[in-house]
Amino acid sequence: MTTHVRIAVVGAGFGGIGTAIRLRQEGYDDFLVFDRGDDVGGTWRDNSYPGCACDVPSHMYSFSFAPNPDWSRSFSPQAEIWDYLRRCVKDFGIERFLRLGHEVRSATWDSGANRWVLDTPHGRFTADVLVAAAGPFDAPAVPDLPGLDSFAGEVFHSARWNHDHDLTGRRVAVVGTGASAIQFVPAIAPAVERLHLFQRTPPWVLPRADRAITGIERRVFRAFPPAQRLARTAIYWTREASGIGFLRPAYMRLGQAIARRHLSRSVPDPELRAKLTPRYTMGCKRVLLSSDFYPALSRDNVELVTDAVAEVRPDAVVTRDGRARAVDTIILGTGFRVTEPPIARGVRGRDGRTLSEVWHRTMSAYLGTAVTGFPNFFMLLGPNTGLGHNSVVFMIECQIEYVLGALRHLDRSGVPAIEPTPAAQERFVSAVDRRMVGTVWLTGGCRSWYLDAGGRNSTIWPGYTFSYRRRTRRFDPSAYAPVGTS
Repeated sequence: MTTHVRIAVVGAGFGGIGTAIRLRQEGYDDFLVFDRGDDVGGTWRDNSYPGCACDVPSHMYSFSFAPNPDWSRSFSPQAEIWDYLRRCVKDFGIERFLRLGHEVRSATWDSGANRWVLDTPHGRFTADVLVAAAGPFDAPAVPDLPGLDSFAGEVFHSARWNHDHDLTGRRVAVVGTGASAIQFVPAIAPAVERLHLFQRTPPWVLPRADRAITGIERRVFRAFPPAQRLARTAIYWTREASGIGFLRPAYMRLGQAIARRHLSRSVPDPELRAKLTPRYTMGCKRVLLSSDFYPALSRDNVELVTDAVAEVRPDAVVTRDGRARAVDTIILGTGFRVTEPPIARGVRGRDGRTLSEVWHRTMSAYLGTAVTGFPNFFMLLGPNTGLGHNSVVFMIECQIEYVLGALRHLDRSGVPAIEPTPAAQERFVSAVDRRMVGTVWLTGGCRSWYLDAGGRNSTIWPGYTFSYRRRTRRFDPSAYAPVGTS
């Protein structure tokens, strides 16, 4: 049996939930939201490691149409964000549209029927329109460490934290010093017997200005919502102003000075401080926020290792200098395959090719949202819509409104399907690449996950978020061609 809906949404994180809410608000009720998990939440469901929290202020990391006056801290912990998303599902009544435990294993465009065919463990579904909201942090990146499969102890990625494995008294190796590791290392360091942190490149770390939001503030936000909107606006423009350093790297000097002073004050040992000092321009890699990471590395039971890992043995990690460090647990804080999204392998377009095949050189999409050759297909947080300075939830909302504009166009025009013209997509991608020239991501002197295998930055939006909002405020029919008409 095949079930047909007008709109299929893949993913029940911020993107999928936000899309569902706005569809209902605009009068659409013939849609379903699919997710492989047994609950909503996406990234904030999957990443439950100790110390997990957001690095965007709480009032900005939420939907503009669903403010939360009860955030407990200026930077929300993971559990609160997850609860917020579950509450949004309940408050806006979208439970009946959810299909949890329904992994979309493939989505194929049927040119004869002008619809998408979705294969799930619970049967086949078809849809006129497909919205991919799986997000960029869906697939953990596992490094190719020789001998890792032979390790006799426990191995897990930070995004798949094993809460059944008690770390008390353990000898732990942590691989990676990115955004996740700087949060969970301080959280687990007091409990373990020994922690070896393997660092390839030191990150730039700014102090985390986190604080508890007072009861008085929360009462004011509940009683007078404009106060919270004002707080959100202030956060937005403060974060937006910081974007200048990413676009014009010379302005990063102030941020680097703050980060160096933070490092100097937090790490008294000059040898350790030297290992933690970046040799590239701030912003080239993700800028991290933490006030407890550096102090954790000064603990007697913590060692920062800068020699590369040569191999993993059943009971040890060996570095290139030949030293073996005995461990019983390996935690991979190695990020995600952002430039190789798993959903791209399963989405097959009009000419029979998958997104992965179309993107074999680099990811590209019109406005980071629609792709030539994939009719009635829209992505949230697709190519070149990530950010280094502000909230991606803002970008998601921009894209949702754009998708709603596309749906209204389909309703008015009566055409069965549309896709971006090759010329429109090429103009947009070329403009993005021109804007990227001179930015810190290309000139900062590092190699980051922002860049794909060909060295192109296919992940970040090279501009301010208000400029992206301006581009997506209205759906542009002239950039699209009809598909499936005789």
